Amino acid sequence: MTSGAAAQDHDGIRSDLVSANRILGHEGILDAYGHVSARHPGTAERFLLSKAQAPDLVTQDDLIEFSLSGEPLTATVQPLYVERYIDAAIYAARPDVMTVCHSHTPSILPFSVSMTPLRSVIHTARFIGTGVPVWDLAREFPGEWSPLVRTLEYGRSLAAALGERSMVLLRGHGCVVIGRNPQEVVSRCITMDRNARVQEVAHRLGDYTPLHQAECEDPRNPGPPMAPDNRDWEYFRQRAGL
Repeated sequence: MTSGAAAQDHDGIRSDLVSANRILGHEGILDAYGHVSARHPGTAERFLLSKAQAPDLVTQDDLIEFSLSGEPLTATVQPLYVERYIDAAIYAARPDVMTVCHSHTPSILPFSVSMTPLRSVIHTARFIGTGVPVWDLAREFPGEWSPLVRTLEYGRSLAAALGERSMVLLRGHGCVVIGRNPQEVVSRCITMDRNARVQEVAHRLGDYTPLHQAECEDPRNPGPPMAPDNRDWEYFRQRAGL
């Protein structure tokens, strides 16, 4: 990649990362908490994440570079997201992952504490598959009751629970969704929310038919990543006033 192309790619990722934060805040996937990060396009050992603030307020000036230890590359007085170790551990464990979103989406929370597994029931959410693992910090670290993924050790345990999948639930806390770029993660988070709402209603109605396994996305062989001109992205950018 030429230096000019690298700079363009870097600028594009930064712009898309800001848009992803703003879109997911506007759509109610994120509120004052939660975050979205992106792997540095030129250096796999770094990732970009905003200073700690409501995602709907993120600008490019807020983005900070972090190492895969979860620490900023340059000392800063800016407040940092406590749960940045989620991103650091996943980027270290999964070279294919380019974007991570951690949210507390209300429609998802019931599935993190219920015996009913979250699974794909609508075609646009086929990435969810036939079941989503639930990571329980208290079970993984007996005697420790931190509600947050506040250490790299916790993050590595969560990354192991995610495995090769595209999503993992955190018991009573929220979820993590990964993807190959910010646009894909935005699409997945929004369809994840819709899928959860449909599944909950269908469950109340009685027996329901989820997607068959052959209809679900194979995480080891996903389809091509979204193109820069994808319809979802422009639609949600406009809704968020971008």
